[in-house]
Amino acid sequence: MPGEIIRDNIRIKIFDNRKLLGAAAAIALADTICLLEKDQPAVNIIFAAAPSQNEFLDALSGLPVDWTRVNAFHMDEYIGLDNHSAHTFAHYLGKRLFDKSSFKAVYYLDGAAADLDAECSRYAALLKQFPADVVCMGIGENNHIAFNDPPVADFNDPEMVKIVSLDPDCRQQQVNDGCFPSLEDVPGQALTLTIPALLNCRYIFCMAPGERKAKAIYHTLNDPITERYPSTILKRHPAVQMFLDKDSSKMIDL
Repeated sequence: MPGEIIRDNIRIKIFDNRKLLGAAAAIALADTICLLEKDQPAVNIIFAAAPSQNEFLDALSGLPVDWTRVNAFHMDEYIGLDNHSAHTFAHYLGKRLFDKSSFKAVYYLDGAAADLDAECSRYAALLKQFPADVVCMGIGENNHIAFNDPPVADFNDPEMVKIVSLDPDCRQQQVNDGCFPSLEDVPGQALTLTIPALLNCRYIFCMAPGERKAKAIYHTLNDPITERYPSTILKRHPAVQMFLDKDSSKMIDL
């Protein structure tokens, strides 16, 4: 059985490996979708794109969920890549989940838009039209959530979507994860949902497996809420479930 602890409103579930973590998180989300669909015509969900989400998304696509009543969003996108590039987060989510089922709608951020400010406004309007019920996220090695790295994280950000320059540690993580062959290949800018946009939801599911996430998890749970470690803001949300494996949880005091 997985271990479970509660820290500052965060319900933390610990599993022996990534596959078990992903399966449990997928079942938990599917149950939440079914619960929400009993009381409302559609469910709005924001998804992260990262290797940390692989097992979760793979398991989720095989569950009996009524996706025809789900509006899907993705939370960040590189700037400057061709929309057909396999490196885009839109491509990742399409391959892992969005193209496997018939969603009510899928709304993509366009990092190749000619007018990026207009693209931020367009996507922010969609988020206001379809307020998020659920956010599915990871935590970066530098404690970013979405692409809100420490230098640009703003807990009181007035925007819902913005253009950011990526921190070197964040860009190096993309290389560590095998997403790009070298640091020079990683785009330097991205579009991201801001921290207030992410926290403006009813439920948060956070999947963060792997040894390279252990320090970030430690800071998330043990440090004061600070923009130096953006993920610490999760402690202010009333309904966060965090799914860890034995590697990412090894630094926390059980």
